[in-house]
Amino acid sequence: MQKVDFSLKGLRADEMSFKLNAVRPQNGGKMELKPTFSRKVRRVVENDKLCFITLTVKIEKTEDSPKPFDLIVTYTGVFESEAKTDEERRSVVVEGTALLYPYLRAAVTTLTTSAMAAPVVLPVINGPLFAEDRESDGIVS
Repeated sequence: MQKVDFSLKGLRADEMSFKLNAVRPQNGGKMELKPTFSRKVRRVVENDKLCFITLTVKIEKTEDSPKPFDLIVTYTGVFESEAKTDEERRSVVVEGTALLYPYLRAAVTTLTTSAMAAPVVLPVINGPLFAEDRESDGIVS
């Protein structure tokens, strides 16, 4: 992947939600939280140097998979770069995602701790967060 210079111009928390569910593990067992991650990328039409990357993590109960709480955290970063090609723009998205993830991770831990629940600490990710970002010339590493 081609490296491109870019800078983080701004960061905001769009949503931080915690809702306690009346669910307890059976017989002292543990519940798997299985967080899901999503990303949305928006480009600014009037200024092609800017892009917005929004990361969301969710932990939500389903009928098949009860959870002790529902959690949603969404952060958006505003990035500026000189990217001209699709490959350069993709590089900004991958590297921008890596730059935003620690903020998302810290927010999840802070939110669960503030709710007086057991702190949830998302894993440290060394490399791309999303599978499609790990592709290199058609080969998934």
